[in-house]
Amino acid sequence: MRRLCGFALFCVAVGMLIGLLIVSIFWQSVIILGLLLLGYNLFVC
Repeated sequence: MRRLCGFALFCVAVGMLIGLLIVSIFWQSVIILGLLLLGYNLFVC
């Protein structure tokens, strides 16, 4: 469980870093939706 929480926090940090680098709100939204779908599929399957 600790490894899962650590991995989730690492992914949040990477996402925040990407959010700082990408200034367009549209592309941020597209990347967020894509990663949410990918994470959901990886978590469920």
